[in-house]
Amino acid sequence: MGKSGCAKGGCSSSCAEVGGCPSDYVALSVSVISLILLLARAASPFYIHKVRRPKGSSFWLPAIQLLASFDLLLSLVMSLRIFKYTSGHWWRSCYIWAVWFEGPLGFGLLLSSRITQAFQLYHIFLRRRLPPIRSYIFLPLLLLPWVALSAFIHLRRPLNGRCHMGVNYIIPSMSLHGLYIAALVAFTGAIHHIEFRFHELKDLWRGILVSATSIAIWIVSYVLNEILEETEWLQVTSRFMLLLSAGVLVLAFFSISSSQPLVAVMSLKNKENQDFSTMGWALGIPDTEQYREPAKILDPNEPLEKLLLDKRFLRSFMAFADSCMAGESVHFYDEVQQHDKIPVSDTVRRIYMARHIIQKYITAGASMEVNISHRSRQDILTTADLAHPDLFRNALNEIIQLMKMNLARDYWSSMFFMKFREEVNMKTVDHESEQLHGWNFSPRLSSVHCTDDPFHQHSGNIELQ
Repeated sequence: MGKSGCAKGGCSSSCAEVGGCPSDYVALSVSVISLILLLARAASPFYIHKVRRPKGSSFWLPAIQLLASFDLLLSLVMSLRIFKYTSGHWWRSCYIWAVWFEGPLGFGLLLSSRITQAFQLYHIFLRRRLPPIRSYIFLPLLLLPWVALSAFIHLRRPLNGRCHMGVNYIIPSMSLHGLYIAALVAFTGAIHHIEFRFHELKDLWRGILVSATSIAIWIVSYVLNEILEETEWLQVTSRFMLLLSAGVLVLAFFSISSSQPLVAVMSLKNKENQDFSTMGWALGIPDTEQYREPAKILDPNEPLEKLLLDKRFLRSFMAFADSCMAGESVHFYDEVQQHDKIPVSDTVRRIYMARHIIQKYITAGASMEVNISHRSRQDILTTADLAHPDLFRNALNEIIQLMKMNLARDYWSSMFFMKFREEVNMKTVDHESEQLHGWNFSPRLSSVHCTDDPFHQHSGNIELQ
């Protein structure tokens, strides 16, 4: 039938068998566009907003999703014979693309990374503690069944020339796909009542929907191809639908909200708006920048922890610390203060902020790891309640003492303090001038007391040294 079809209709039979049909190139174009959009979506916060690359699982889990998405699309392109090429070379083997790249390195890796993210959310927000198993251990454990099944298929070698396997092998393969989707559903269902702030739950449900739909399309295509193997238009259509669904899958399945919630918000905001770079802003914590007392003069002899409560002093002190390449202590202090502004009853926001602080300052190798004792660090990392009001108290006390011994001594003789003192004095004069111009010196008020006269207030102020 294939030969007669080629004789009558030209190359239609050859196109269906060896690839290179117009619909194949359309599906390939859609897959390439999906990958480009996926890369742009993942990289835009780091290139447009100049976000510092995070460390740990918050970075490599989304990176693994990108790699798995590429492997999945590449495996389908090679195993479905989208291009016209002749077999014979070992790297064109069906077992490389249809078994290993589609399974452990493709769809299996993609599902396992999302299950790992759901596993983290389950422990952090439902159990209120960090996951008991590190991600770099949990993810390989999830991949073991995929590796075992792929090794078994590779040893038995049931694939034919079209990279199709018999029903005795397709049932276990599709069952494993369904089992991992069920695991993702189980973790997602356990945390469905949590009021997430960065669309984590929505992204999980969307991933479940598109992955289940893709598996359904793959099963239908396989059954039809097995039943109607000689039907050429069905082969072409099934290839097109498989590659098209995979392109939609990788684009809709990818999510960084679970691992990098702040980055997920940044990618949706205006480039010129710099406020969204803080977790406090993203969580709606009251902005302490609204603190305004321009007439207040600070006394350098006051304790550092009291001076840091003034936002003007904190910003000046932070700029000085950053110039000394030692700003992590001041930034840690600032974010812990924001954390403490969240009501104790608002456990979800407290956990968000605590997780952010732990990933940024506490975890070993963090981007701004602070210098605290091993005991304080372990107390935070092994806490049984991430929403506890005293979670960072010991670490904060150590950081304040460290700043007193190092940064504070050098700050008082720095240009940052000189500039800050001039700004405070200027604002104080402006404030007193406003009081002066607003005073009514009519004859009816000429008998004001000396203590009420704004010209006599300067004697009671404490001047900066």
